[in-house]
Amino acid sequence: MGAMSVRTQSSEEPAEAVHRAGFACFVGRPNAGKSTLTNALVGQKVAITSNRPQTTRHTVRGIVHRPEAQLILVDTPGLHKPRTLLGERLNDIVRTTWAEVDVIGFCLPANEKLGPGDRFIAKELAGIKKTPKVAIVTKTDLVDSKTLAEQLIAIDQLGQELGITWAEIVPVSATGNQQVDLLADLLTPLLPEGPALYPEGDLTDEPEQVMVAELIREAALEGVRDELPHSIAVVVEEMLPREDRPADKPLLDIHANVYIERPSQKGIIIGPKGKRLKDVGIKSRQQIEALLGTPVFLDLHVKVAKDWQRDPKQLRRLGF
Repeated sequence: MGAMSVRTQSSEEPAEAVHRAGFACFVGRPNAGKSTLTNALVGQKVAITSNRPQTTRHTVRGIVHRPEAQLILVDTPGLHKPRTLLGERLNDIVRTTWAEVDVIGFCLPANEKLGPGDRFIAKELAGIKKTPKVAIVTKTDLVDSKTLAEQLIAIDQLGQELGITWAEIVPVSATGNQQVDLLADLLTPLLPEGPALYPEGDLTDEPEQVMVAELIREAALEGVRDELPHSIAVVVEEMLPREDRPADKPLLDIHANVYIERPSQKGIIIGPKGKRLKDVGIKSRQQIEALLGTPVFLDLHVKVAKDWQRDPKQLRRLGF
């Protein structure tokens, strides 16, 4: 076996202060811990965590601000074997993104053996020669040290077999916040030198409307994922401050449509006597208020957009 370095602490002497800034994206099969890791690094809920593939459809960027570097996390939709037009379009976005970022973090959960899904992604990664790749072993809090060691060796071997040189192999636990800072330390030197690209306070450059739509979509999927895995799209039609409100008591009116593919799905989303939709409204409103820091009046409607996943015109209208 080749010389494998697994990083558990940083041994570098501090170099002269040069500022770096650049883009990283985390890849890995669904549920590999990408969103949780993004949130742990950024320190706030940004990406939408979900136990379903392809729920993060937009390039949500979390931004890690450090004195010596700015790391911008680009969230790509999951790469998978496409079955629909939407699937193919998402895969194209993924490949383009991978070629444009400065570093790719490949997330592999410590508690699951490497499988065909990991291999599928690794093969794709092997085709992208220039970009440095870091193997990130996630969910280390769920395994003992022997299992972890076996996983690290398996990842090292996978790299050798496919001709990928891992810039680093880093075990982390995002939920236990172990080694998350170390990961940022190791990603930093792989970024190009340059000034910060975003102002200090920014955590994400997603337009608020897109994040609001994601929060509503996430709440709408809660509990019905098995019945409607991803046949839900949300479009925020408008966000307007309510007129005639005193400055210290603002109210934001948000009008949003939840689109489903078939009329039969309407009942699932709305629920008996409209109870489900009401819950979706309450839950997402609380999250939107937390995100925007202002009271919100949320007006939700469910509409049918026939087979939107397969129709290019609908896809465009829904923002894909």
